[in-house]
Amino acid sequence: MQISFEFILIADFKNLDDSSDTSFEAESYPATELEYPNSNACETYYILAPKDPDHYNPIMCLEQSLYTIFECYLTPAQQALFGTLPTDFLQDVDNTPPSSPLTQLSGDSEHSSPVNFPSYDPRGMNHLRILQRSIRRRDGPLFLSTMQNINQLLRALKYPPLPSDPFTSSPPNVLIEAIKSWPSSEIPNRVLMRIIDETYQRSVGPHALKLNRYEAFSSEVYGELMPSFTSDIIAATRLHKDSLFMDLGCGVGNVLVQASLETCCRSYGIEVMPTPAEVGREQLRQMKKRCRMWGLSMGEVELEEGDMLTSRRVTELLPQADVVLVNNKVFQQSLNEALRPRFLDLKEGAIVVSLKPFVSSLNARVTERNVDDISAIFDVSERPYRSGSVSWGSGGGSYYLHRVDREGYAVIKQQFENQRARSARASRR
Repeated sequence: MQISFEFILIADFKNLDDSSDTSFEAESYPATELEYPNSNACETYYILAPKDPDHYNPIMCLEQSLYTIFECYLTPAQQALFGTLPTDFLQDVDNTPPSSPLTQLSGDSEHSSPVNFPSYDPRGMNHLRILQRSIRRRDGPLFLSTMQNINQLLRALKYPPLPSDPFTSSPPNVLIEAIKSWPSSEIPNRVLMRIIDETYQRSVGPHALKLNRYEAFSSEVYGELMPSFTSDIIAATRLHKDSLFMDLGCGVGNVLVQASLETCCRSYGIEVMPTPAEVGREQLRQMKKRCRMWGLSMGEVELEEGDMLTSRRVTELLPQADVVLVNNKVFQQSLNEALRPRFLDLKEGAIVVSLKPFVSSLNARVTERNVDDISAIFDVSERPYRSGSVSWGSGGGSYYLHRVDREGYAVIKQQFENQRARSARASRR
């Protein structure tokens, strides 16, 4: 795991029984590991604290990932081996633990498989509660030994003993088998948000200062949509695995990677500013790695660094797009006007999502005066977004769905053309 030590500077744990023990000092880089659901997936966490409490905290990250594995990848019988979750984590639970025909470690099923525990059997202890105690006391040795026990249990689930018969299939990794039990094969929100957060902290967080350097009062301003807002957009546009999603001005690619993870759709994004574009490529690499570690897959994502108005790839893909996102909150009017003609290439039913409307007024009646305007092909609706949905302000606001409706527009335009023809014939009499 790569960590920016620009932020992680101070020791957080110590040996309560030996004040001369320096192994938990920052200079010693004290570390532990966490076994992730997929086979051969393990990550090192440095047990150091951020100097600024708002910066990345490895221990908090480890806790949240461990608790998410516990909640979403284990049956109740398997959970009992680890102990109980902290109450503050349970208060934020949206989904009940999965119930699935997985290998039961309690031995109460005739189909259960034996588990090859190490010589020291860590069962029968409330490891999660002991872990919490070690964190509260900042007890380094207790924290490391508890994590070792937890990882031993996870490895026993991931790597069941091989059958004695060489012709018998190897038993599966039961953590990966748990994915099959998720309702409607959808990723639980807890897992989705954990992967997104892990990815962001490792790929975007270290570049926060560089990303905030931009030219004021220009279209080249960096801003982000929060994951909850992205999920709302995905639901509102009914994005799915067969969709093509485009993000024009995609920044670091947050929305792209989330959409492709959440729906397995195909995604394309373009960003003109070099720094966000570079970070976006790193975020995509990190997201692919995280998906493998959690045993999940995502849709294809294509990133381009360039100008959305001149890109040949944008021209190629727009006619195929199902949903196009344009975070145009701070775009200059000239850029918004230049984008409007590009939308003529969109197919029937395609949706443009924006933070400012591309029409002069919402629900405006199509008249003979504006019937030939480009925006007349759109059926536009306004949707609210909640407080905390965007990075540039704490309040709520509105976003806009522009649905291409050429059939409805064609009917109205034909009516006006018929009216013009009748007027022309009348004037010749």
